[in-house]
Amino acid sequence: MSGHDTAARNPTDIGVTAGRLACALTVAVVLAFAPGCRTGEDNVHRWGTTENGPRKLVAVLTHDKYPMDLRVESAATLVSMKPRGGRRIGIQGTDEQPGLVDALGQMSPTSRTALIAKLMPRLQTEMAKPPPVAQAGQPAPADPSIPYKDAAFAILTYEDGALLPDEAQKKSVRASLAQWSTTNFAERMDDSSQLFGVEQMLRELKADGVRAIPAMMVPGANKLDRMADLVADFGDADTKLSASEKLVAVARDTSSDNWVKQKRPAVEAANKASKLAPNEDQLKAQLAQYQEEELLRDFGSMKKIGGKPVVDYLLGYVQDKNGLEKRRTAAMAALQGNLDRNNPQHAQIVLSIASDVATPDSLRDVALQRVGEFPRPVVVARLYDLFKNENWKIRWVAASLVLKMSDTSQVPEFMAKIGQAEGLAITEPLSYGGLLADMKGTPSAVSLADKYAASGNSMPARLTALSYYYSVGTPADLPKVAPYEKEGTATPKCKADAKECEWKCTVQGASGQDTKDIKTVGEFVEFCVKPAMMKRAKAGSK
Repeated sequence: MSGHDTAARNPTDIGVTAGRLACALTVAVVLAFAPGCRTGEDNVHRWGTTENGPRKLVAVLTHDKYPMDLRVESAATLVSMKPRGGRRIGIQGTDEQPGLVDALGQMSPTSRTALIAKLMPRLQTEMAKPPPVAQAGQPAPADPSIPYKDAAFAILTYEDGALLPDEAQKKSVRASLAQWSTTNFAERMDDSSQLFGVEQMLRELKADGVRAIPAMMVPGANKLDRMADLVADFGDADTKLSASEKLVAVARDTSSDNWVKQKRPAVEAANKASKLAPNEDQLKAQLAQYQEEELLRDFGSMKKIGGKPVVDYLLGYVQDKNGLEKRRTAAMAALQGNLDRNNPQHAQIVLSIASDVATPDSLRDVALQRVGEFPRPVVVARLYDLFKNENWKIRWVAASLVLKMSDTSQVPEFMAKIGQAEGLAITEPLSYGGLLADMKGTPSAVSLADKYAASGNSMPARLTALSYYYSVGTPADLPKVAPYEKEGTATPKCKADAKECEWKCTVQGASGQDTKDIKTVGEFVEFCVKPAMMKRAKAGSK
């Protein structure tokens, strides 16, 4: 399959039939032997602007009767032709006749190699020319290097490199294409006049294509997120490390007072244009929001790249207690997948933030998510310490993490620890029971549920075990919970100052839903566990 079979190409892209080539060769014979006619560069250049010119140019290109320099000139003229009907037919061809690349594909290897050896340096020279500079208040001028770049890429990728068998030449072309793609990067990324977009080319060039991108990752650079995407996808280790260092420098700049000072005139001008007149405090708030938005974008790019520089910077950022909650939370989110799972220091930092009573709730929630990325032996002891936290929600998240990273052989340890907890909310055992039901291992989850539901165990452990049936029990399991329906042992009580802590269950009564206060084990079974089990009977019958 041709290397050009991509979604970015036109449906009628390069392709040539024997009939089309025969037509081109017929023209070549006529041109070569017509009495009194001699084809020269003037003819070639003129044909680039005439209706039938492309056919004649292909004829000269493919016929051995013509001098090699004239054939190269014909090829270059096909490349430089202006688009017709929105298509670069000199490169792409049409349904009726081949363009440059397919014509090259039909030539003999010897002639083709000699011609490309002379053509490619011309394409590379045009590609290396600096892009045009837009004048103030004027639209950006067309980039004249694009057709030469498109032709070079088409030749490089034609049928998996069949047109460029020489490895040294192929390497040179790849380097030229990489340089072109990373020059004027933001503008060329958006240029829709290309046959092959910048991203498509970099995906072909892979590590070679993105090696120069980190140098462009500077404060104020456009499309920083796209640069990060490409380096993350295709960069080698050294390129990713360089990008990581560059992104840290960008984030430091964005979070600085100097950044605010630089952006202030632009914000003031925008206010003036919008006929807004904020006072000094309002202007500072605008700038702070602007800075925060940019910094969060920087963190998003950091998350994609990772690397030691990024991780060290973000860990420092999340530990700054003077930092704003939203920014610290975003920095913690950007560490997802980037922490060293076997680094106790990384685990210690994240666990310390999660367990600090002064940590904002939003930051703690994300910190506990990061804790879940570490192996159980590294973090489980500190998670158990969180069971003593005054905030039941912190214990709930910590306990849920422990269960998610455990198997059934570790349930006795969990039950012992949760049994010491005070001030449980009903949400806790109900969710722990569901996690128990999902666990694998020996002994089975159901045997553990039956064991810990029995009297003699701690109340948190018993309610967790009974909640196994709340999550997965069916009417067939009702005999398992029946012994506890009338039990009057008291359930835990919420602490007086606990927020959103309650012991209630909603049941379906004769006149609608009814909320029941849960004060005993029997009420827990009757109004919480059994109704959930019975609902599964109805769902099964449906």
